[in-house]
Amino acid sequence: MRLLYLIILLGLFSCKYEKYEPAASLSPLAECIDGHAKFTLDGKEYEYECDGYDLMGYVSLDEMNAESGNDCWGWTDSATGKEYALMGLDNGTAFIDISIPTSPLYLGKLPTATEPSSWRDLKVYNDHVFIVSEAAGHGMQVFDLSQLRGLDSKQNFTADYTYSGYGQAHNIAINTETGYAYTAGAGVAGNGRPGFGIHALNIADPTSPVLELQLPDYGYTHDAQIVNYKGPDSDHFGKEIYIGSNETKVVIVDVTDKNNPQLISQFYYDDEYTHQSWLTEDHRYALLGDELDELDQSTQPWTLKDNVETRTIVIDISDLDNPILHFNYLSDTEAIDHNGYVVGSKFYLASYTSGMRVIDIINIEQKSFTEVGFFDTHIDDDHHHNNVDESSPPYGDPGDHTGKKGQEIEAFNGAWSVYPYFNSENIIISDINSGLFIVKKKAN
Repeated sequence: MRLLYLIILLGLFSCKYEKYEPAASLSPLAECIDGHAKFTLDGKEYEYECDGYDLMGYVSLDEMNAESGNDCWGWTDSATGKEYALMGLDNGTAFIDISIPTSPLYLGKLPTATEPSSWRDLKVYNDHVFIVSEAAGHGMQVFDLSQLRGLDSKQNFTADYTYSGYGQAHNIAINTETGYAYTAGAGVAGNGRPGFGIHALNIADPTSPVLELQLPDYGYTHDAQIVNYKGPDSDHFGKEIYIGSNETKVVIVDVTDKNNPQLISQFYYDDEYTHQSWLTEDHRYALLGDELDELDQSTQPWTLKDNVETRTIVIDISDLDNPILHFNYLSDTEAIDHNGYVVGSKFYLASYTSGMRVIDIINIEQKSFTEVGFFDTHIDDDHHHNNVDESSPPYGDPGDHTGKKGQEIEAFNGAWSVYPYFNSENIIISDINSGLFIVKKKAN
């Protein structure tokens, strides 16, 4: 009887084994060894500088049928837990299944609503992605990401809804706690510079957004973060606070009551172009990037300053009514900083021609940051050809958001953005010139 039982068990395990499909190798595409990550793709050799981060996977612009990349964000399927990279392209938005990061699966793209543009931005809420662009008449595309479930081959996608309350827009931010999408730099195409100011949409029903606030009073917002405030300022605890990077300043606005928004304060500094800021998780500090402060604008054409050090402006916002400069963090990189995001005590910064930089901010109160790793997605040269065309006006990224970003000047190539929020701890980097990179901290 015991022998019969063992035979039955063996049979069950044998059947199960026959049906089991081994997972793809989780060995990195390129390990970071002695400061370099090397791999070969389609017969071409690639080599990237790195420190402490392996390259898990890569999807080229060619595979995504695009000329250039821009923003990125991530989606974790609420039903399956699978992770997806969403990457903005000049001609649309790409969807990539990265649940097996060493074998990323490009699933196709949602084409641009009107025409191609170097500027596209996207955020996720309630299993939907919301996409804006500087393309004339683009509006805001809404796409139900649950359509990606179960796909294992490339598809053609269409938007589930397109919001036409504005033409072009530069950026979008979503407060996922309240279900409001805030469009930055929204305006009417062909009507000059965008002038809608704060543009808040209730997206509780993602495909039926409702405009509840439009406020131009505080100027053009280039990028924003909106949070339910949990910081030390008891006067504002629990309120919905809008942190806008507005070209020459940072504005802090109470947008809890959409019918009666209140300006709390404005932060001024030695600005060149106030680009993007992100809060620490305790809402005590804001980390601000100025997109032009590394440039010498006295030369024609502009160049990077001699002995330039990438700067992050750290603002003490423990008193929202009185934000003050805490200190300037100067890194060793010779590059312009772009988009940065905080996870715990780490600041993940996309720094154009210096790629993704990982900065330990645990000693922020003591005014001390330390770079603890990087992956440089830009492989052009030694970063010395950083000229900016003199015809680029000092606003907008910089520029008037027509044509190519920075008119394809070297200083504005490389890493556009980074998304460090996946539970797997895989990080995606969107590179303007190369495509999507999936990296991960080396195991100890």
